[in-house]
Amino acid sequence: MSSLDPAATSGQSADQQAVTGEDVAEGTSLWGEAWRDLRRNPFFVVPVLVIVVLTVMAIWPQWFTDMVPRSCDLSRSADPPQAGHWFGFDRQGCDLYTRVIYSTRASLLIGLSVTLGAFAIALVLGSLSGYFGRWLDAVLGRIADVFFGIPLVIGAIVLLTAVADRGVTEVSAILILLAWPPMFRLMRSTVLSVRESDYVQAARALGAGNARVIVRHVVPNSIAPVIAYATVFMGVIIGAEATLTFLGAGLQLPALSWGVLLSSPPARELLNTPHLLLFPSLFVSLTVLSFVLAGDTLRDALDPKLR
Repeated sequence: MSSLDPAATSGQSADQQAVTGEDVAEGTSLWGEAWRDLRRNPFFVVPVLVIVVLTVMAIWPQWFTDMVPRSCDLSRSADPPQAGHWFGFDRQGCDLYTRVIYSTRASLLIGLSVTLGAFAIALVLGSLSGYFGRWLDAVLGRIADVFFGIPLVIGAIVLLTAVADRGVTEVSAILILLAWPPMFRLMRSTVLSVRESDYVQAARALGAGNARVIVRHVVPNSIAPVIAYATVFMGVIIGAEATLTFLGAGLQLPALSWGVLLSSPPARELLNTPHLLLFPSLFVSLTVLSFVLAGDTLRDALDPKLR
């Protein structure tokens, strides 16, 4: 008869106990493993911190400056950076640092609105197309192909120039209309691979209806790649808004965004006043880079093939 050694049974190493406790606390799901990796990855942590700071800046800009963005002095038009005015002044004599800070709200709001709108469309249509297939998949796929064939910036220029008053709502609506197909395709392809899984077949065998199967089983197991892509997508949209406004087809004054600031100085004056272009473009580049890096690392963490 074999006997158990009390020292062996009760003497698990502290490392094993710590690992077991961590697994119980965080779970062994894909999201739990991804979070365990992401929080130790500087290429995720640093961009997320930058995004948090920008979000706070957009919600409470007065925490970062005590000046008013529309308080201007034409005698200081296009003055270079100086003590107390670190970004200098724009062509209207407004403090450029203050205007850059207050422009964060519109730029992030457009990025968030378009991302959430495209995500919602992709979630619903992609789930239905991938799960039911057949004629529904064919119809939705052809509709997506029509919009997918329109270049985002060119299509937005054509549609936005037909709009008299271009504010955050109008720009966001046009970009949502043109930008949802790539996310839809990703959601559809993921659902196609999930719908034949054993747990989906088991749910069907137990009598679950299509709506319950989609909501409880298909979508939760298909959504991770779309979330990762949406993070990158938001950075792309922020850059697209700045581009459209710079080209004269985006937001209009009195709205304030980084694109508006980039479009205000005439090209012939940029060599003499480079700060008018430098500081808004730095904020655009930093924001886009942060979302792209965060999205890339999130995608890698959620990809089971890389584990």
